[in-house]
Amino acid sequence: MQGVGFRYSAGGRASALGVSGFARNRDDGSVEVEIEGEETSVESMLTWLKSGPHGAIVRSVTVSDREPQGGKGFQISHEID
Repeated sequence: MQGVGFRYSAGGRASALGVSGFARNRDDGSVEVEIEGEETSVESMLTWLKSGPHGAIVRSVTVSDREPQGGKGFQISHEID
């Protein structure tokens, strides 16, 4: 996923929905997003992630459950994992 501002768009959507977490690029060109918050907000964010911003081509979304970290806000990471 390159050149469509996916991470920044995800950050804007996350802020609007009140979810916290992060988005970062992966070395394979994909974007990793971790979110937590109210169930309805998380579900809305997951729905958005399946299509992403205008111009994005989302090939798949993998969802896994984790213990909430109690984070505040949404961070955009520039590091590649």
